Amino acid sequence: MLDHLYAASPLVLAHRGALRDAPENTLAAFRRAMALGADGVELDVKLTRDGVPIIMHDATADRTTDGTGRIADLTLAELKSLDAGSWFDVEFKGERVPRLDEAFEELGSRAIVNVELTNYATSQDGLEAKVVELIHRHNLSRRVILSSFNPMSIRRVKQLDPSLPTAILTMPGLAIWLRRVWLAPFVPHEARHPERSEVSEAYMRGCRRRRLRVNAWSPAELDDKPDEVRRLVALGVDGIICNQPEVVNAVLGRASQTNPKSKKTI
Repeated sequence: MLDHLYAASPLVLAHRGALRDAPENTLAAFRRAMALGADGVELDVKLTRDGVPIIMHDATADRTTDGTGRIADLTLAELKSLDAGSWFDVEFKGERVPRLDEAFEELGSRAIVNVELTNYATSQDGLEAKVVELIHRHNLSRRVILSSFNPMSIRRVKQLDPSLPTAILTMPGLAIWLRRVWLAPFVPHEARHPERSEVSEAYMRGCRRRRLRVNAWSPAELDDKPDEVRRLVALGVDGIICNQPEVVNAVLGRASQTNPKSKKTI
């Protein structure tokens, strides 16, 4: 089901966009990621109080805007009134929190979009149905991967549309049963998205036995070191969800812009 996404392998997906060069999870970050040669982006989606899918990593607006409050308690209009850029750099003053459909319109069919469903605190809010509806509306079923740390969220996606590519996210410290590849028959999914330190020869063998793609991700606070990228490539990962796509592309020998104005580590 995922084969069509891997014309370029490994995939290079920019984590929350180019978050070293622009405020994370904004249209500016997504544009910059594509300019740096990424194959696509990873972004985080939640519902507003009035039921609109918007792009935000944290449960609150506090860290990445000039506002405060839980996303689930704020309306779209309230979130759109916030400045989502100045915290990063004055150059991005006035950047707004994007709706998911705005990101789909911006990226269109030129990018692969990994949508992380991050309704972990509000897991019964209907986010999955709203996201699937937008994917269908924009005709992007073959350009998205839906991922979550919550297997039940992935299960709901498959109930809504079994054809949509899905992935289960994992990281060290999660309950061991959530990290085992034998979960695949119980919660159908096509890929695993492990934190990069979890990837080993044994891990890759287990995923291959289950015919699972592997897209390794980097925590936002870590740089993408060339040696670590080479390790992941040598192990045979199918994709790298990275903070610095230009570093990954350099290791892969792909053309990419230089990174002249990286401003902030998050």
